[in-house]
Amino acid sequence: MDHSDQVFRALADPSRRDLLDRLNEHDGLTLRELCAGLAMSRQAVSKHLAVLEAANLVSTAWRGREKLHHLNAEPVNAIADRWIRQYDRGRVRALADLRQALEHPMTAPEGPTEFVYTTYIDTTPERLWQALTEPAFTSRYWGVEFTTEWVTGAPMTWKENGVSITDPEQVVLLADPPRRLSYTWHTLSDEWRDSHGFDPAEIAVLAGQRRSKVTFDIEPLEGRVRLRVTHDGFEPGSDLVAGVSQGWPEIVSSLKTLLETGDPLPAAKR
Repeated sequence: MDHSDQVFRALADPSRRDLLDRLNEHDGLTLRELCAGLAMSRQAVSKHLAVLEAANLVSTAWRGREKLHHLNAEPVNAIADRWIRQYDRGRVRALADLRQALEHPMTAPEGPTEFVYTTYIDTTPERLWQALTEPAFTSRYWGVEFTTEWVTGAPMTWKENGVSITDPEQVVLLADPPRRLSYTWHTLSDEWRDSHGFDPAEIAVLAGQRRSKVTFDIEPLEGRVRLRVTHDGFEPGSDLVAGVSQGWPEIVSSLKTLLETGDPLPAAKR
């Protein structure tokens, strides 16, 4: 079965759409939380989740003994890219609104404390690891270069927009090539702020919050690789999680395009 057929089949069932709506409103739910208030048995919900996972519309991650379910917008994006040109402008706008809603879900009033994004790339784990760590790659799809030894505990220097960012707390948290990579997020320095033209007062608030971290999980899967990006550690209500939630889908999409075609997305070219 073609993957797009799996996605359409998964979306055709109203119960599965209801589960996606729940993850759209509150991402990272357990099976128990997803079952709450539904007129379905736990077994029925599990079967629907299995279909959604098979269609890559839902990804999972373990937190201790809890299995968390996350909405994955990538298959919806792929369908939009495949079919969008066949519709008139009004329908295009409706699809764009759907994509926006799925990539940036509504959250509880206190706001999310993590962002999770999953995609599938036609490449190898080793090649993807290179693309995540080597400046020759990162500068093309992200505009960022790292200077580090890529071993656990090593300090990191970020270079972006001609600004080098160093800080004792910018470190590699875990380097397990080519399976898992994790590091702390960069310092929101004055030089970095000015290079992007951000408001000093807003950045001052964000800079006073605890440092977040990003983790890349790489898993080979039937001739391609599943990449899950988890950016977490945010304080409840932080505006920074909203910012990275807008940035990561474009960065990861450009990374995917670079590895599969040899060129990043046009908007990401530097």
